Amino acid sequence: MWQKILLSILLLILTIWLGYFINQSAFEKLIISFVPFFIIYLLIFHKIKSDVINLSNNISFWLGLGILLRIVLVFSFPNLSDDIYRFYWDGLLSTHGYNPFVYLPDYYIQNNILSEYLTPELYNKLNSKDHYTIYPPILQAIFAIAAWLSPKNIIVAGIIMKFFLLLSEIGSILLIKKILQKFKLPEKNILLYALNPLIIVEIVGNLHFEGFMIFFLLLSLWFIINNRFTLSAFAMAGAIASKLLPLMFLPFLIARLGWRRSIIYFLMIGLLLLALFIPLINSLFFENFGNSLNLYFRQFQFNASVFYIIKWFNKIFFGDAYIIKTVGPILAMITFFSIIILTFIRKNKDLIFLPESWLFAISIYLLNTPIVHPWYITLPVTLSLFTKWRYPIIWSGVVWLSYSHYWGGGFQENYLLIVTEYVIVTLFFIWELWWRPSRQMEH
Repeated sequence: MWQKILLSILLLILTIWLGYFINQSAFEKLIISFVPFFIIYLLIFHKIKSDVINLSNNISFWLGLGILLRIVLVFSFPNLSDDIYRFYWDGLLSTHGYNPFVYLPDYYIQNNILSEYLTPELYNKLNSKDHYTIYPPILQAIFAIAAWLSPKNIIVAGIIMKFFLLLSEIGSILLIKKILQKFKLPEKNILLYALNPLIIVEIVGNLHFEGFMIFFLLLSLWFIINNRFTLSAFAMAGAIASKLLPLMFLPFLIARLGWRRSIIYFLMIGLLLLALFIPLINSLFFENFGNSLNLYFRQFQFNASVFYIIKWFNKIFFGDAYIIKTVGPILAMITFFSIIILTFIRKNKDLIFLPESWLFAISIYLLNTPIVHPWYITLPVTLSLFTKWRYPIIWSGVVWLSYSHYWGGGFQENYLLIVTEYVIVTLFFIWELWWRPSRQMEH
């Protein structure tokens, strides 16, 4: 018992330290804090794996700790991310009757609109001044609620947003437990999510709404497992209206639902999404939203893998390193066709293989996209719980190396560390692939 208490105290201290006292530029402190957190996390899972005595009580204890660590971070300011400023900006616009998708932020500053709220100080902290917002309607609703309840205090507004994420995280943990039981998989797998430092720090700590997407996606999967397809469509629409990524998972449902039922399922999702987007749609919505998505693939780059390899070869042989405007969209198309091919190759009539197909799909996407922020790995970590694959867990441990980009405030990629990250993940995946024929999915 004293070991559990000691490890719990250590995790609590590390969580507080990571959430309250470390900022983006302090890369060395971040790594020094994260490494013991990740090691303890793996040790706890290994201990649970080897200790079958009082298994249920042990799991409940660590689940309680996982929720406690998230509650602690609700009151921290997201020092490792500056997305909160755009969240708050969009929320202030919505609460005062302005559509956040219509104008760029500088429009409001230049025309002195809502100057009491949209201050130059807030504007200067935006990381996307030159881009239209890309956050879907469910997130916009949460931003608006936070801004309405706290129109002049971003710290309080952040706490309100984090409260929503805390609820989604608790819901996700409950759903993971139910799905594991339904698939007759080890209950201990839930700890790979509940105690994962990346999940804890990036979702509630750094205020990333992948947590909402994960909750709705798990809810949709749970309803599919129980043959409640209408409710599943509602939940899937919620996942897409939180983040657009789950759109790539829809083709994999065709094998399970059949073409006729799939068309009805997709139509329901489309109508639900239309209903959610209608309050935000006007003559400029599609153009501005499309421009933002286009810029995503043509301008931004961070912690990429395949894209950086192509960029490196292009620089050596052609002397041009700035190729994202052409290569980004090409990689997006490769991702699209790869997922379509995977849809026909994979057999998903047995639902236990559906999360694995989704895991491969999101992995293909992340390998080809020019941007892989640490919190993007939270989705593959979640899906891996229902499969035999553990490379996303390793990825969640080494993706922190990407924070070297902010080291000392330099905003410069450290390619050696990025190569290290992807080499470790690739080698582990190859090891899993080689070992896989002699393994059986644990039940």
